[in-house]
Amino acid sequence: MAYNVMTADEAARFFKNGDNVGFSGFTAAGAPKVVPTAVAKMAEEEHAKGNEFKINIFTGASTGDALDGALTRANAVNFRTPYQSNKDLRNSLNAQDIHYADMHLSQLGQDLRYGFYGKVNMAVIEAADINEEGEIILTSGVGITPTIALLADKIIIELNSKHPKEIRGMHDIYVPNDPPYRKEIPIYTVKDRAGSPVLKVDPKKIVAVVETNLSNKVEGFTPIDEVTAKIGENVAAFLADQLKKGIIPKEFLPIQSGVGNVANAVLGSLGKNKDIPAFTMYTEVIQDAVIDLMKEGRISFASGCSLTLSDPVMDEVYDNLPFFKERLILRPIEISNNPEIIRRLGLLTINTALEADIFGNINSTHVLGTKMMNGIGGSGDFTRNAYISIFTCPSIQKDGKISPIVPMVSHTDHSEHSVKVLITEQGIADLRGKSPIQRAETIIENCVHPYYKELLWDYLKLSKKLHTPHTLNAAFAMHNEFAKSGDMRNTKWE
Repeated sequence: MAYNVMTADEAARFFKNGDNVGFSGFTAAGAPKVVPTAVAKMAEEEHAKGNEFKINIFTGASTGDALDGALTRANAVNFRTPYQSNKDLRNSLNAQDIHYADMHLSQLGQDLRYGFYGKVNMAVIEAADINEEGEIILTSGVGITPTIALLADKIIIELNSKHPKEIRGMHDIYVPNDPPYRKEIPIYTVKDRAGSPVLKVDPKKIVAVVETNLSNKVEGFTPIDEVTAKIGENVAAFLADQLKKGIIPKEFLPIQSGVGNVANAVLGSLGKNKDIPAFTMYTEVIQDAVIDLMKEGRISFASGCSLTLSDPVMDEVYDNLPFFKERLILRPIEISNNPEIIRRLGLLTINTALEADIFGNINSTHVLGTKMMNGIGGSGDFTRNAYISIFTCPSIQKDGKISPIVPMVSHTDHSEHSVKVLITEQGIADLRGKSPIQRAETIIENCVHPYYKELLWDYLKLSKKLHTPHTLNAAFAMHNEFAKSGDMRNTKWE
């Protein structure tokens, strides 16, 4: 190999205080593991000497603890975007120790190229293979890797032998031209490819190669329970009904699904519902449930940004690469979440709400309107451009002390204009073609838990007949009651 092979500690010395650093991957999949940990160690050493050392971090989405967690604990992060899910990082940004910009995932790649964040000093990229011509085979996640590789002054490669070189061919690396020279992205079906199976970089920019053999350490999701199972059944029943009515074409349409326990339950229910034909996916994250349904023939093809799989399932994919390479494509987030493609393909999008209000607005990010949970992720990219946009959530949390459905969301990520359907384990609220009062009546009747139905009906009675009948001095009374007593059921309208 013509490149400088060195340890992670040696590679960390290329980092400088104030650097803008881009990291590969999407979730823990494809994210660097040893170099960021070495940078965290170096930061602690610099701090012990009385020197400042913090970097600005740009990624495709969340990463693993070896990146976000290690650097946060070392007090080595000044700025972070566009998404995170690490407990330590979340605590630091909510304490304003780290500046955090929550943004739509499809936009970061182009915003970096537009120069909105200044120069990219360093890119750290996990690879399965690399040759002397600068052709890189990525691993299980893509994210913003093509853009940071293009823009960075220096590139460090984590060559991870845990991922076989034979993964070549699973990726579709495509970067659109920037305005005013952009053309349509030539993806017209889920299976289409627009770019190259390899990432091509200037080999002169590669300053270090660090050899590793580490898994992504993605944990499996909590088993499906009665509530998540019922939500999944309701989603599947709704889509089957739309198919029967001819609103969804008989060929069906590609599915986009978020990440987590509810998403797993939804996919499982879609797979079990025999009124729904075998389907394709055009999504961000391909998780364990997708692989299971692919083996069963219920998912025929999946396009995404990452294989965010538990270690046993990832091993299974790699042990059966010929089968899965015919059925999987991994793309940059700028393409997997591209509004043009989402609308062209007619995606049926299913995402999880942290909080919804009775008029159809959705909060995906902030607990009680102030504390960041994870971020908006790609939910906005998909919701605003979907054929049918669905949000799901349980009707109660914390043994009934919280209703995720409230009079007014404490933070708005998706407005009523983008949300077509709300589904809980209680039922389905189809909001299409309804006025605000009709949406409120539909949501309360079909989605709200019995603990809170009468309370929310009474809220509607507080206001005069207005287009959107809010009573502003009572709109956050349920939130205030929870802050005061710890139980929204104690709310009294005044």
